Amino acid sequence: MRAATPTPIATGVAPGNRLPGEVTKRLMFFAGGAHPALAQHIADELGASVTPQTAHTFANGETFVRFDKSVRGCDAFVLHTATAPLNTALMEQLIMIDALKRASAKRITVIWPFYPYARQDKKHRGREPISARLVTDLLTTAGAHRIITVDLHTPQAQGFFDGPVDHLLAQPLLAAHIRQRYEDATITVVAPDAGRVKLAETWADLLGGQPIAFIQHRKSLHAEHPDTGQLVGDVANRLCVVVDDMIDTATTMVGAARLLNAAGAAGVIAAATHGVLSSDATARLSSSGIREVVLTDTLPIPDDKHFTQLSVQSIAPLLTRAIDEVFSDGSVTSLFNAGN
Repeated sequence: MRAATPTPIATGVAPGNRLPGEVTKRLMFFAGGAHPALAQHIADELGASVTPQTAHTFANGETFVRFDKSVRGCDAFVLHTATAPLNTALMEQLIMIDALKRASAKRITVIWPFYPYARQDKKHRGREPISARLVTDLLTTAGAHRIITVDLHTPQAQGFFDGPVDHLLAQPLLAAHIRQRYEDATITVVAPDAGRVKLAETWADLLGGQPIAFIQHRKSLHAEHPDTGQLVGDVANRLCVVVDDMIDTATTMVGAARLLNAAGAAGVIAAATHGVLSSDATARLSSSGIREVVLTDTLPIPDDKHFTQLSVQSIAPLLTRAIDEVFSDGSVTSLFNAGN
């Protein structure tokens, strides 16, 4: 947990000059212990600080959180990201929100760079849950008024929350890195499966109207053993940028790279927003022949998961802009536009 002195950000009216009944807005920034580097980066960008809190885990695994400063009437922004163990991180976030609600925070905005359970957004077969909806119901019960998140697995999941959802896009950040680094390359954007074709089209526009290809296959029920696929599109002698919203076990991305290299691609770049990197993902990626793996820091990537081809772009400036616009009642629309 972070420990620093909170910096209230007011409307600019000194308390002595305030009109009777006039309320001064006050931003307070909070963060769980899952991603302290991102929390500090955002705090520095805001010119604020992470509000200190006391937190510990009881012997039976229960989480306790208490904020060390008054939060009454504040505009609270609560950053947390769903790292392993994911359910523990989710529960910590809910407890933080509940504590703010019971301490009379005026508005509580949840900042979820990585949305947990986002892949469980519909029923594929009978007797299955829609866990992405359950998570938003838990947020509502805890007391959240608004969500800021980045690159949902499916954009329609925004509708699960009965309140404003600011769905930010990281693709422009990633695409800018690739444009700058490979400006002379002949590029094809590749969707690793049919479900990512729309994402590939967005990337193609961001990279200057490049052609797309996709891999057609039947998705396995077991992520560790995806089916082999058939490549649709021209990739010979072209730099292939394989795009996805996340890299979890990396089996899909590595399988795509092998197929592309066998088809005569000049090289393969893997690009995704969320670096989950479960299990042996880093070992698979580092030995796959992929030239570069470009991710953001929506999730922390510890030192033992770094490898030679990895590039990490910071999402902090984008989240900071969103926080600033929400706090000042400005427009967040420009941050939704993949072209910006």
